[in-house]
Amino acid sequence: MARSRFARLALLTGALAIFVLLCWLGIWQVQRLAWKTDLIARVETRLAAEPAPAPGPRDWPGLSAGADEYRRLTVSGRFRAGSDTLVKAVTDRGAGFWVMTPLLTDQGWPVLVNRGFVPGTARAEADRVLPGGPVTITGLLRMSQPGGAFLRKNDPEAGRWYSRDVAAIADRRGLTGAAPYFIDADARADADLPIGGLTVVQFRNSHLGYAFTWFSLAALWAGWLIWLWRRGAGQG
Repeated sequence: MARSRFARLALLTGALAIFVLLCWLGIWQVQRLAWKTDLIARVETRLAAEPAPAPGPRDWPGLSAGADEYRRLTVSGRFRAGSDTLVKAVTDRGAGFWVMTPLLTDQGWPVLVNRGFVPGTARAEADRVLPGGPVTITGLLRMSQPGGAFLRKNDPEAGRWYSRDVAAIADRRGLTGAAPYFIDADARADADLPIGGLTVVQFRNSHLGYAFTWFSLAALWAGWLIWLWRRGAGQG
């Protein structure tokens, strides 16, 4: 009899631990919902703001994705010819490449600019228009995407790029003192390649649904616990 009671007590203790875990997961998702809602509001504010000067070397240590990504920027300088890096991309225009080009700013430091998208048939430099004189670029600040894409690592030696890894591209192109971010350029008025302004700013926000799921499971589990306890009390 004592062993049977101990077994029931152990079972109830384990079931209670599961109930607490389910409640904790629900609370965590509510916290994540608040964080994601705040992030979306902050990003929307940045997208609606007037472009600010691109952060210079003094500002780089304080940059972060949460505080700075998708800020609207403007920067002036000259593109470095013959230094395009093509990064695999899939857009609403199909598969192709992002064209990453170094811009030597008027302040003397380089920054990588994602000039836009080209289809896979436009790999040759002749297929892409590169302004030869001074330019002013407006666009969105984007943080580096190191390493590569899912299950695909960047291979700089072979010229195969799957993510916009600023440090790796800068190293491959011999850029000294490059900004730790890149700029997604806005769309241009002309129809030449590459096509800018294709940045998709969209955040998945399913935390409310996840929270409901965890709390529902916790409620069901609590109902089972009550039934189990009453059944055990009845048999005692």
